[in-house]
Amino acid sequence: MRLVFMGTPEFSVPALERLIESGHDVVGIYTQPDRPAGRGQQVVSPPIKELAHRHHIPVFQPETLKAPSEIERLAGLRPHAIIVVAYGKLLPKEVLGIPEFGCLNIHPSLLPRYRGASPVASAILAGDAETGVTIMVLDEGMDSGPILAQRRIPISPKDTTESLEAALAEMGAVLLTETLPKWFKHDLAPQPQREQDATYTKQISKQDGKIDWRLPASELERRVRALHPWPGCYTHWQGKTLKVLEAVSFARKTDGIEEKPGTIVAIPDDLGAPFGVVTGDGILGLRRVQLEGKKAVLATEFLRGQRQFIGQTLGSA
Repeated sequence: MRLVFMGTPEFSVPALERLIESGHDVVGIYTQPDRPAGRGQQVVSPPIKELAHRHHIPVFQPETLKAPSEIERLAGLRPHAIIVVAYGKLLPKEVLGIPEFGCLNIHPSLLPRYRGASPVASAILAGDAETGVTIMVLDEGMDSGPILAQRRIPISPKDTTESLEAALAEMGAVLLTETLPKWFKHDLAPQPQREQDATYTKQISKQDGKIDWRLPASELERRVRALHPWPGCYTHWQGKTLKVLEAVSFARKTDGIEEKPGTIVAIPDDLGAPFGVVTGDGILGLRRVQLEGKKAVLATEFLRGQRQFIGQTLGSA
């Protein structure tokens, strides 16, 4: 089958790799334009573009797909289907109607739960025991199209958004290549989503990473995992930003601790962290941190260089 692939970040790479390996004729790849990134603001190409060049597949990077000339160019590729994986744009109605077999999408959640921009982080934040991937046919709504296939995966207590996205990307790529032959043979009946069960996620911002020590330790531990690698969870100490890279929560307060939220306390060695922070409910033990201007270190190493750390308060800029 002639396919057009639309994707941008690392999450979309496994799907394209699988499609190429399975023998489909990928006739064009659409991705976001190269953009400045990092401290140096050097122009960087999307990961999917690098893969396309290795396989000598034409790459298109329009700012919009709404222009008549772009719609005409896409239609000229004569795709049987368009595969969309984290492309970064909603497809206009004119594009949705081009391929005979529609536009298929890999979404990293068990739709209709967690539509929108941050489904993986949202599943971790909510404390869900499992999540999964959905193959669906795109319509004009936000992740609202009919479902072709789903597959589930447990969420580990150690999973971050980074690790879970990597697992879901591979799972989605496999499920896509299993689903396409059935779809092309008309052996699948799309199942409408239950709108009454739909939930929506928001775009995560830098501000979401700021730690509010009044929250329960269990919630803060999930936030540390859900917001890794970006924007990361952070607090302030002595006028500097302190990033919390790895943490563990304790449901009970250690004996004798009555300090206000944000107070740094020593905790027993057998609890898995050299020190913790009092929260609104419980202790958040810190395992790996990074002080502004310094490299990331284990909390034990950080404590050796900050002998007056215990007893101080985190949170004020």
